[in-house]
Amino acid sequence: MEKLAIISDIHGNMPAYEAVMQDIQQRAVTQIICLGDLVGKGPHSEQAVDRVREDCDVVIMGNWDDFIGNPTEDMILQWQQARLGSDRMTYLKGLPFCFEFWMSGKFIRLFHASPRSVYERIQPWDTMESRLSMFEASDACREQRTADVAGYGDVHNAFLQILNGKMLFNTGSIGNPLDLTQASYVLLEGHYHSKEPGAFNIQHVRIPYDIELAAQHATDEGMPDADVYIKELRTGQYRGRKQT
Repeated sequence: MEKLAIISDIHGNMPAYEAVMQDIQQRAVTQIICLGDLVGKGPHSEQAVDRVREDCDVVIMGNWDDFIGNPTEDMILQWQQARLGSDRMTYLKGLPFCFEFWMSGKFIRLFHASPRSVYERIQPWDTMESRLSMFEASDACREQRTADVAGYGDVHNAFLQILNGKMLFNTGSIGNPLDLTQASYVLLEGHYHSKEPGAFNIQHVRIPYDIELAAQHATDEGMPDADVYIKELRTGQYRGRKQT
């Protein structure tokens, strides 16, 4: 049995990232896989990229990783770009779209948002048709087969659903969780690279971290939208969500 840690959506929040890495180091994890969105939102995108490149065995592309290097007149994005520098943005633009493998007889496909695009957003409460489509392959995938297990990030809502005998999970977010105000990641446990049926486990892990330190980092660095970002960290409420 091997144990894989699946992380996603760090968004430049280093106190949250460090807390998760400390937990992972205590769990005999054999491989760390990152599902993208290393950058944006938080104040330390450059540190997140450097650490993920050092710590993770596999890194795939998120929507922020894809667009952050594009020309823009948005002052917030320009601020992030200046901190990242051209080399890091080139690295992000070259990340692969998905990662596929067998574990304990299950074909597993991991991606950032959907098997079709880093910009297609699927929530746990969306239609059954939308959620079932997460198991299907697209031209962007290496293997043209239906997945038994599909895992992703993007929506910052951690969940596991069993749909028609298949498993759909979301890692939640390390740096910008929008369900609980704790960092989130997933552990997969089973026989890695084995097509033979065997024991298999998916576990969500929630990690408390120093939110006020992360808020102070945003303030100290003069991040243009620090107030909105800090509110998200403290409340777990998405900035685009209407208050009721």
